[in-house]
Amino acid sequence: MISPYDWQESVVQRAQYTENRLRGGSPIVGMSLEEGVLIYTYRRQVRKVYEVYDRLMFSAMGQQADVENLRLTAVDFAHKEGFSRSEADVTIGRVVGFALSSPMKRAFGDISAAPFVIHALFAELNEDSTRDQFFKLRYDGDFEAVRNFAVAAGTPEAEGRMCNHLKEKLKPSMKLEAATELADEVWRIGADVDGNGEPDANLLTDSRPEAGLLDRKTENERKFSLIT
Repeated sequence: MISPYDWQESVVQRAQYTENRLRGGSPIVGMSLEEGVLIYTYRRQVRKVYEVYDRLMFSAMGQQADVENLRLTAVDFAHKEGFSRSEADVTIGRVVGFALSSPMKRAFGDISAAPFVIHALFAELNEDSTRDQFFKLRYDGDFEAVRNFAVAAGTPEAEGRMCNHLKEKLKPSMKLEAATELADEVWRIGADVDGNGEPDANLLTDSRPEAGLLDRKTENERKFSLIT
């Protein structure tokens, strides 16, 4: 029989294990611009930036099987919502809050099952940049809604340095090329996990940039495009 102390101790160990696994992951940068919403990261063989629905996209760091599981669940829920309700009802808040957070919380609290090794960043495009939204979803199911920009990295300290740089440099009026250059600067700050002034060499080896854009200016129904 498992006592409350045993369960609490196990949860602490699961959190430490997951955070250690995520420490070496490729950071993610999200920005809200007048042109649209940008998510930027580096990848190796497998894609890292995905469309969820017409105005929604996400990227994640972590175990690839968990990322794919999260992607499929998000896409499936979004399309069911759009079919049974309306496209306007498909929001990133509902996708994260209703479809993803609860099962991740249950998985994290179930010490007989493996926890999700994942740290995800979701983005939603709206009519103007002041209304765009980002949702950060953690391995334990907790999530946070933010505006203007959002980041995910291997440590809270790296995320703090990334946010400070974005607060100083980001302007919504930036053109896409300048915003992508800034995103690369911020990614490299996040990839410097130990704060020694240089990105982790393991994150740069055999990797290349990848970005997704939700285009606010396009007349097409599909807003998402992949930039490599």
